[in-house]
Amino acid sequence: MPTNDRTPANRWLEVTGGTRGPAYAARFRELAAQGRDLHGEARFCDALLPRGGRVLDAGCGTGRVAIELARLGHKAVGVDIDTSMLAEARAAAPGLTWVAGDLATLDPKAVDGPDAYDLAVAAGNVMIYLTPGTEAQAVATLAACVRPHGGLVVAGFSFDGGEGGTPVSAEAYEAACEAAGLHRVERHAGWDREPWDAAAGYGVFVHRRD
Repeated sequence: MPTNDRTPANRWLEVTGGTRGPAYAARFRELAAQGRDLHGEARFCDALLPRGGRVLDAGCGTGRVAIELARLGHKAVGVDIDTSMLAEARAAAPGLTWVAGDLATLDPKAVDGPDAYDLAVAAGNVMIYLTPGTEAQAVATLAACVRPHGGLVVAGFSFDGGEGGTPVSAEAYEAACEAAGLHRVERHAGWDREPWDAAAGYGVFVHRRD
């Protein structure tokens, strides 16, 4: 008998069809040409990192954050599920490492192994565009990728689910962090360290691995 059950799809690929890489790259080139500041996330992470730190850009898209962190002297690796985005990242920075993968099922060995990074960042609403129900596993993956006793996991996302994403509350995200052995260091309402406001609808979180 037919049922309505189906395996949840990755929200990002479902919304975009996995083809938006060229359009995203063109959009950010245009914004850069207009003099817009595109590097708030990278500055935020740079302030948390040791000089020459190791960074995993999780859900890296076209590579904007990883490329800027590399320009600032860090060792950056990017991973994304959308190969059209990764193609743009590779074209923009062929000297960096770009890995195709789903954060919920990613083997840390695919991105240099467990405990490899000083910081893993999931910017750009990554958390709300995962496959529904895999958010906690993705957080656990990021926790496994950073070094114990001080490695940081940073994430910023809208709580309402954005364009076709899955709503993720601050409480649910922080519960997933606690379950993964991550403890909150700070949280803000934006990448310029705006004071935390649960009603603002957006959060930037910094958690440290035990």
